[in-house]
Amino acid sequence: MFEIRYVTEADKVFWFTLDEHMSEDKFWLKIRDRRGHIICDSGKPIGIMRYNLFGDNIPFLTLIIFEEACRGKGFGRQAMLSWEQEMRELGYKIVMTSTQVNEEAQHFYRRLGYIEKGNLCFDNTPLAQPMEMFMMKNL
Repeated sequence: MFEIRYVTEADKVFWFTLDEHMSEDKFWLKIRDRRGHIICDSGKPIGIMRYNLFGDNIPFLTLIIFEEACRGKGFGRQAMLSWEQEMRELGYKIVMTSTQVNEEAQHFYRRLGYIEKGNLCFDNTPLAQPMEMFMMKNL
């Protein structure tokens, strides 16, 4: 049975098995601000998602990731739809996310109704990576 819930202190070890980009200090903020979620199947944690606010008023999904064995089974779609509903209930009108242009995630987001709204290049910087594509969806 699918469930999505807010991250708690008890989830710390599981969280960091999937999220290698966030500091421990930021983890505590996700708990405090209720901007981190644990995605479960039959009570077992299988994935995580986190977001920030872009411009202080647009929810910006910064990560959704699942254990390898749980990918491609519809959990991502369920988690996104649940998160979008939560954002609607909080009064937001649009949501955003981003992905690198060489990643398959853009196709996942497009199937959910996200539209490309711009790109950012980090070439010739210490953060060089493939171009980052920003996507938006009206709620």
